[in-house]
Amino acid sequence: MTDISRRSLFKTAAAASAAAVLPPAAHAQQAPATVSNGHEGYSASEKSAALFEPSPLPASDLSLTGTYDLGKSTVNEGTSITASRWGIVRPYVKGGKIVAIKPFEHDYAPSPNLQGLAELPYSPARIRYPMVREGYLKSGSASRKMRGKDRYVRVSWEEALTLAAKEIQRVYDQYGPSAVYGSSYGWMSTGKVNAAIGLQHRLLNLMGGFVGRRNSYSTGAINTIMPYAVGAGDPASTSWDVVIANSERVVLWGCDPLVTNDIDWVTTLHNHAGYFRALKKKGTRTISVNPIQTDTAEYLGSEWVGLNPGTDVAMMAAMIYELEETGKADHAFLEKYTSGWKELRAYIMGDEDGVKKSPEWASKICGVPADKIRSLAHECQEHRTMIMFGWGIQRVDFGEQPHWMGVALASVLGQIGLPGGGFGTNYHYSSGGTPASNGVFLAQIPAAVQPVKPVKKPWKGSRVLPVAAVSDALQHPGKVVDYDGKKVTFPEFHLVMWAGGNPFAHHPDTNQVARAFRCPDTVIVTDYVWTATARHADIVLPACTVFEHNDITNIGTYSNDGFVAMKKTIEPQYESKTDYEIFSLLAEKLGIGKEYTEGLDEMGWIRRLYENARKFGTRKGLNMPDFDTFWKNEYLMFDVTEESRNFVSFAAFRQDPVKNSLSTETGKIVLFSNKIAGYKYEDCKGHPTYFEATEGVAKASKQYPLALVACKSRYRMHSQLDCTNNRMRGQIEDREPMWINPADAEKYGVKNGDICLVQSRRGKVLVGAIVTERIIPGSIVIHHGAWFDPRVVGKEEIDVHGNANTLVLDKPTSKLARGNLASTANVRVSVWKGPAPEVRVFNQPRTARKPAAKASK
Repeated sequence: MTDISRRSLFKTAAAASAAAVLPPAAHAQQAPATVSNGHEGYSASEKSAALFEPSPLPASDLSLTGTYDLGKSTVNEGTSITASRWGIVRPYVKGGKIVAIKPFEHDYAPSPNLQGLAELPYSPARIRYPMVREGYLKSGSASRKMRGKDRYVRVSWEEALTLAAKEIQRVYDQYGPSAVYGSSYGWMSTGKVNAAIGLQHRLLNLMGGFVGRRNSYSTGAINTIMPYAVGAGDPASTSWDVVIANSERVVLWGCDPLVTNDIDWVTTLHNHAGYFRALKKKGTRTISVNPIQTDTAEYLGSEWVGLNPGTDVAMMAAMIYELEETGKADHAFLEKYTSGWKELRAYIMGDEDGVKKSPEWASKICGVPADKIRSLAHECQEHRTMIMFGWGIQRVDFGEQPHWMGVALASVLGQIGLPGGGFGTNYHYSSGGTPASNGVFLAQIPAAVQPVKPVKKPWKGSRVLPVAAVSDALQHPGKVVDYDGKKVTFPEFHLVMWAGGNPFAHHPDTNQVARAFRCPDTVIVTDYVWTATARHADIVLPACTVFEHNDITNIGTYSNDGFVAMKKTIEPQYESKTDYEIFSLLAEKLGIGKEYTEGLDEMGWIRRLYENARKFGTRKGLNMPDFDTFWKNEYLMFDVTEESRNFVSFAAFRQDPVKNSLSTETGKIVLFSNKIAGYKYEDCKGHPTYFEATEGVAKASKQYPLALVACKSRYRMHSQLDCTNNRMRGQIEDREPMWINPADAEKYGVKNGDICLVQSRRGKVLVGAIVTERIIPGSIVIHHGAWFDPRVVGKEEIDVHGNANTLVLDKPTSKLARGNLASTANVRVSVWKGPAPEVRVFNQPRTARKPAAKASK
């Protein structure tokens, strides 16, 4: 086995850290004048050169550029340490301002997005003061229709907290906890103490509860279907060490790991990078199945199999057909380790519906030549093959089907449970597949606490909703929908509280989200920048960035590499407060302050959480230092176990499928589910099935001839960092770029650098054109996460900045998961005539003077 030890990887990381100078922000990239295979703002070569083939460069610091209004300064000077979704960093402060930032010395591939992170405290879009919507101050919820259009009034913290607490108490008293949508959702900031969503949950649970959510926008469909199929929503992936040593073929199906592994739910050392270097160095053949040519495929030199978006299931089904038809399906594996092959085979071979799912059938749907589908099926069968599935393929109409059919394909290949074979579903996220340590995990401040105050009103409606139902639920109280074998009733919401998230970025049909946010009585938002969500709030509470508070986090969602201290680098800017302080003050106003804080301040909780973890470590035989020593040393690393280095997904099940049965209805891999069949859903049958999407290439029309692909941007995480100079590295005239194939560009008269209007049945956006062969003909790419900036231009309402979700259809993936869609839309493209409207979303919102107090009689 190839030895990729932590020590050797740290050496590589040190070299990369020394080499990966992050360039200062530049002006907007200018699109090339001629058609090319890409645009320098999106070229993989920059990432490859800077991160994966490091060479000595003159310095390792990132010097920030620009002049910022400091709001507040501090006497702190020197280097600190903190953590973010993009990795651990060492900011340098001078005169109370972050002037440079250095990647952590043990980061294997420092993120190119660190400059944007360091700019956040000084962003022009920073929420500087507590603010209240002008109409809300004058007439309360009667002015709700002005959300997103109104001016804001600066108020004191005392006024904002009193107003918020009074409204929270009113809703609980009059309607009860079922009237409160407080589950929130989003990536917030790294840290276990200032975890905004958990802090809000703690507050609302002490008040009596709130309507919760199930699942995520990232994994709504896969996390619902995979427990039926293999007994786990996110099964552990085979170790990268095993993949490097044993996989003869690696198929990257619908994923771009070198882009999406830039972030982690906690923080990251970017462990994946060393393994991709090793994969490339070994020369393992890789195949990328994707509508776009990804950065990862470019770096690895992968064969690119470009298929139409949303048609993955058809191609997988055809590969299964080919293997069964030619006698190459592994019937021994299917018989011993799966249930339901008989039913699935009847569908694949056409016995069920009279349609053979042959390569010729699939080719007409997915656009991949039938011979390529055949050859790929046989290549995977003849070689030890690891199929790495991404999550983008399930954020489409009928999104439950791709991974279920993917499991079926891997089962027919018969390599599940063998070293280097089978499938994985998290190699693209948080460095999934990297070996795990022997360490313990850090908990956050407990959120699931018992109510302090009695609940006076009976609960109405369901207690938990699918996360992507929020827009529908806010607009249609009392509506009953099917969900995963049950009925769900939407409560009537009077209060929405959102902390550390931006549904206007991740929910489809953004204009519909805006309408939904005008339904409840009151919207309260806690954040540090003026997102579209904050601009649709009544009460806005300014929070701190990671540089402005103390905290602690573990390193690596899957690898659990260790713990890192997050030390306050600068003082809170303007009048911002830490998330913990905000919710503690709210709790005090609501009369539950003692129960909320338990007598601890921020550092008190950091110490408690660490010492609790240390106790668990002692039980495991770990000799962890006390808290004061840890805080002084700044970080703590755990050892990787040999067991995790040698881990093979489903190996125990393969060795003994009775003793190590799966947590499915049959104990085996389920290819036909009696449970799902029993639900009698017309949009999710008992076996994986190809359904034609409501919108997509197959539904192209004269009015909307193109299909949209909305994938992850390498310059931000969802919408985070779009308010910094990071966006200037990829945007064209301050617009989100649109990739369009040269054939389509010629057809619609589009040239590189043109500002274009893209419209669907739901909305219109302005984008900057990049003519490139990195997207297949018939589809365009607009990367997800650009800030929503709606404007009335003439008689049309247009998002002038280019938020992809403005275009996307808002419908559930199916009645089973009710997951969200991200790449389901038919669109048309035209060149914008005349000057493009100014992008204003990164400015402060319009403000008004505080209304004069009424004279007392």
